[in-house]
Amino acid sequence: MAETETERIQLKRELGLVSAVSLVAGTMIGSGIFMSPQFVLSYIGSPGASLIIWALSGLVVMLGALSYAELGTIIKESGGDFIYILRIYGQFPAFFVAFTFLLVVKPASIAAISLSFAKYAVAPFYQDCSPPQLIVKCAAVAAIMVVAMANILNVRLAMRIQVVFLVAKLFALMVIVIGGIVIIAQGNVAVQQNAFDGTNLGLSSIGMAFYQGLWSFAGWYNLNYVTEELKRPEVNLPRAVIIAIPMVTMLYLLVNVSYLAVMTPRELMSSNAVAVTWGNKVLGSWGWVMSIAAALSAFGSLNGTFFSGGRVCFVAAREGHMPDILSMAHVNRLTPSPALIFTTTISLLVLIPGDFQSIVNFFSFTAWFFYAITLSGLLYLKIKKPELPRPYRVPIVIPILVIIAAIFLVLAPIIDNPAIEYLYVTLFIFSGVLVYVPFIHFKLCPGLLEKVTVFLQLFLEVAPADKNL
Repeated sequence: MAETETERIQLKRELGLVSAVSLVAGTMIGSGIFMSPQFVLSYIGSPGASLIIWALSGLVVMLGALSYAELGTIIKESGGDFIYILRIYGQFPAFFVAFTFLLVVKPASIAAISLSFAKYAVAPFYQDCSPPQLIVKCAAVAAIMVVAMANILNVRLAMRIQVVFLVAKLFALMVIVIGGIVIIAQGNVAVQQNAFDGTNLGLSSIGMAFYQGLWSFAGWYNLNYVTEELKRPEVNLPRAVIIAIPMVTMLYLLVNVSYLAVMTPRELMSSNAVAVTWGNKVLGSWGWVMSIAAALSAFGSLNGTFFSGGRVCFVAAREGHMPDILSMAHVNRLTPSPALIFTTTISLLVLIPGDFQSIVNFFSFTAWFFYAITLSGLLYLKIKKPELPRPYRVPIVIPILVIIAAIFLVLAPIIDNPAIEYLYVTLFIFSGVLVYVPFIHFKLCPGLLEKVTVFLQLFLEVAPADKNL
């Protein structure tokens, strides 16, 4: 009887269209638009070229998300890149996705967003100087812990946080957009001509500028990680993407125009917090409001990233690529609490030595490498298995364009400006072999793992969870 009950445990389909749009848009609109503009401008060298980078970033993300939407309607399982590569290419390459995403990509993303939240949250208390690094990291840890508790307790609570914070951040961005329009209407524009002077066309500079721009769109793929919790995924998956990404792209362009209208390129590049500098120049004594708005925005993005990140761990464990305990769900709350606790722990470890800019570059390099592999899988399905049912499809040229962009993003910085860090990243990815061969392929130490699993299962009140297809 107990076995029959555990077989019935599933994660519920709690996400409708509004929640889906909130998850995509609310994760994308986070720390990036408040922190990345100065880095994009620094790398590319001119205001005009930086706006082109932002527009192209939105286009690449839109094409990538549409391609992922087709994959999500063919393979209707949660897990995103991991589950797609597993079903198309098999166990061995899929393990490297799980290994890298669980230990690098997702934790790095969570750490970077929590750092940007912390910088904005403490900025009003340190108006005349930079806040101490210890204070910033303590605030980042607190943010991760609060988000972790909300996600562990209840899916609906996590989604309510997502919707509420999306509304707050849209309001904050509209304040910046309207403020920029007023400045432009008054003719007090900081950049009036020679918008492309100083443009840096080096491959490394363009690649790094794209890394920072695309970081601001991180989250475009989040629905593919939670497909089993999405109502009518064949309809709501593509629809949410088509609503959310163009809206975010247009907002980002208008916000950057506002930044450039208020600040000179030099002021923008030297700013520690662009939104706060903008607020001080436009809102005067009310400039601190932008710190709060940016912090709230980053917190909402952190919540969405955490929500999807825990599902990657959960699905990888369910497929035998992680310890069984991580594939279990709480018997009452029906949340993948062990996977969320694991994600929290790794994110806190990544946070200790990390800084925002290096985390973003590290994250982007590894992530786009796997996005290219995933999209090559879509091409394979289109060419070799056209008979598979597809409620939604994109023209084959779209994934091809995104693959070309991904290859450029992976290779351009390495070719133009080789750095030892890229070698470290590559070696780390392939070091997964040392884990895969003994523990996944040959399944060593099963007895010890079983005892630990039983203890944790009783302690955490969790049980195995079925797929929700």
